[in-house]
Amino acid sequence: MVQVAVCGPASATPAELAHARRVGELLAARGATVLCGGGGGVMAAVAAGARAHHGLVIAVRPDDGTAPGPVADASATLLTNLGQARNAVLVWSADAVIAVGGSWGTLSEVALAMRRGGVPVVVLGGWRVVDAVGAPVSGPRHVDTPEEAVGVALADRPGDGGSGPARRA
Repeated sequence: MVQVAVCGPASATPAELAHARRVGELLAARGATVLCGGGGGVMAAVAAGARAHHGLVIAVRPDDGTAPGPVADASATLLTNLGQARNAVLVWSADAVIAVGGSWGTLSEVALAMRRGGVPVVVLGGWRVVDAVGAPVSGPRHVDTPEEAVGVALADRPGDGGSGPARRA
């Protein structure tokens, strides 16, 4: 099963929440496992969208479980007690990464995914990184819709006509 990390801010706009929920719906419909940070905002919205379509959602929490607010729609929760370092766990567990919106934590997840290499990194809204002269930095694929985000993330998935990201048993 392909695992897709969906990252985004806990304090999200209504548009980001709608995009995240739709991404969750589309990933579930394609049979992908959704990984998220286990908090509110984008994380809760993607989980709700995936679970509404009978998808599997794994929440990778930064705490030890005593903090309020684990995602209600998670199928399972991993308590890392790593703080923001859990972003690396989330990214390294994924076959693709989709960032919806932007926050400092989301930017760190995009950067970690790019440093990791070998997985599609898709950005829907949010951060656009530029170099010293203002030219876009190559790497993440910027898209405009949830459908496009999921399509890019899963474009090479086995069974969809490509060689695909790594498959998980």
